[in-house]
Amino acid sequence: MGWVEAVVLGLVQGLTEFLPISSSAHLRVVGEAFGWGDPGAAFTAITQIGTELAVLIYFRHDIWRIITAWVRALVDRSARSDPDARMGWLIIIGSLPIVVLGLLFQDSIETTFRDLRIIAVALIVFSLVLWWADRRGSTERDLPDLTVRHGLTFGFAQAMALIPGVSRSGGTITAGRFLGYNRAAAARYSFLLAVPAVLGAGFFQAYEAFTGGTEGPALAWGPTVLATVIAFGIGYAVIAWLLRYLAHGSFAPFVVYRIALGVLVLVLVGTGVLQPT
Repeated sequence: MGWVEAVVLGLVQGLTEFLPISSSAHLRVVGEAFGWGDPGAAFTAITQIGTELAVLIYFRHDIWRIITAWVRALVDRSARSDPDARMGWLIIIGSLPIVVLGLLFQDSIETTFRDLRIIAVALIVFSLVLWWADRRGSTERDLPDLTVRHGLTFGFAQAMALIPGVSRSGGTITAGRFLGYNRAAAARYSFLLAVPAVLGAGFFQAYEAFTGGTEGPALAWGPTVLATVIAFGIGYAVIAWLLRYLAHGSFAPFVVYRIALGVLVLVLVGTGVLQPT
């Protein structure tokens, strides 16, 4: 991987990670479209560390409050009713599905699921699911209404993003809308829920890359670090914009974009312009 490729892919990662359009799909498609090939699951996971650092800083007060309340509740029974302590447990519970399924399907995530045909179909199908959820879902619930069952539902929806094209934020927001959460609340929980899963996956892939245990192309550490730093800066700006947008906007533009991109990828693969694997 060269430095120009790292800059472009870092920009792509930062711009797409928090929008419901799948950053992993965009890294895969852009890499193929520019003739660079698949940047690999390890590169994707490690650059996502940058965008998750943006979440940690943007939500630093919320995250610190949740962590301290959760720790305090472990030793003080009276603190267990604290909403922030409860949110800490809900984030842990919601993270379990992606951890288990990520380990079970690690080989497929690094190889089979990165087929452009699978990615294109996922972009189209899950855009329609997002559109239906946003159209039919109510807005009566906010974050204090989260339950263990809802947390697990969010978690399984997040785990679907192990398939590039589904979108981590898109999957969790879709689940939230079906459960009746307003757009901003669904997005906010989606960001918080992603922190342990994405950081865990990123550092695990970094370890695997160091020890030679990853599938796909070898990792170039210098360009990868640069891409991660760029993704952090752009991702921070996207978080701020998206939360403002969701206060009044709908997901319709993202749905249209996903369908258009998915159809375009299928056409380019079908005509031989892009190689699916």
